[in-house]
Amino acid sequence: MRLVFATKDLTLAGRSFEGFPLLIGPEGWPVEPAQTFLWQALIESGESLSDLTWEAYGRRLFDYFAFLDANGLAWNEESPAHGLSVLSRYRDWSSGELSLDPGTVNNRLALVVRFYRWAKQRGLITILPFGEKRVRAASHHGLLSHVARPGAENTKVSVMVRDRKRPTKFLTKDQVKVCLAADTDPSHQILFHLMVRTGLRSCEVRSFPLKYVFNPRLKKGLRAGQMISIALDPSDMHIKYDRPRTIDVPWSLMEDMWSYSLHQRAIRKSQGDGSVTALLLTNEGRHYSKDSVVDVMKSYERKCGFYVRAHMLRHTYGTYTLLALRKSKDFEGEPLLYVRDRLGHSDVQTTMIYLHLINQLEAQSVLAHEDEIDMMFMASSMRQN
Repeated sequence: MRLVFATKDLTLAGRSFEGFPLLIGPEGWPVEPAQTFLWQALIESGESLSDLTWEAYGRRLFDYFAFLDANGLAWNEESPAHGLSVLSRYRDWSSGELSLDPGTVNNRLALVVRFYRWAKQRGLITILPFGEKRVRAASHHGLLSHVARPGAENTKVSVMVRDRKRPTKFLTKDQVKVCLAADTDPSHQILFHLMVRTGLRSCEVRSFPLKYVFNPRLKKGLRAGQMISIALDPSDMHIKYDRPRTIDVPWSLMEDMWSYSLHQRAIRKSQGDGSVTALLLTNEGRHYSKDSVVDVMKSYERKCGFYVRAHMLRHTYGTYTLLALRKSKDFEGEPLLYVRDRLGHSDVQTTMIYLHLINQLEAQSVLAHEDEIDMMFMASSMRQN
């Protein structure tokens, strides 16, 4: 069984479906009904036209059907109890033998659960391989409690893994300074700066187009030192959910990117075929892959001596930007909404995680101040003795 992604030759009604996931069985035919489900979920429903979403859906469903194929199991096999279903066995294998992160397992299970519901609606199966129960959502007393529905009920699926809430990781200001001072590859430096100073995702920074970069000193209407608004367009780059948005790029970063494009990038471009439109290039003149960014972060980790990952840079931007705007006397907008829009969150509830991180930072600052006072009194006491 194989997972392949369609080339531009896959067309229908004049439209190319390049990048669409294809699940191919041992005999070379599509794996059904999984392939039909993917087509209806991603194309006919109009849910998402993003090839990043296509890839994620394809890999998750492939992982499940590859597990079934390797173990000689049928996707529609009925079991006497939910705990013995093929889906439960897949969950236990993912969590136990592979020791995957609970969030990763649940992301895969969520799509498979959706597949089974789709199959039942179409009469392909009569019984779902998991249990369901209605649960009442907890009352919300936070910032957006006025828009929450009191007593709303949700459906809870029994097959999901318990995923304990983990703290959001981000870099401290001192850690950011250490990373920025590290002797690293020029492309790595621009990549790090873009993520930690604008909040771009990994897929976005990898595809950030060269045409967005210019010499700010020659741009009319700009003054030295100001933030530069850049409109991100999904037709130019990969953006999650294909939602256009605007980011604010610091003047100094735009200057650095312009210099990089004239010198280091030009050298790297000569090593490749010259067809890459993204700003950042590897030494071989290619665009950065997802795994390449992971390797870049691990190189920072080795050089700096602490844990560094791409998502942490985005959280770092969100946390410190929100903190700065809340303390600013000149900013007249709503800080939370500003950060939401720059990060491209679909729901402000997602952005609110940074409020908790800010409270954590402010508490640490107060405690550190108290420690300094304690040290002063201790030093004074020692002198008197």
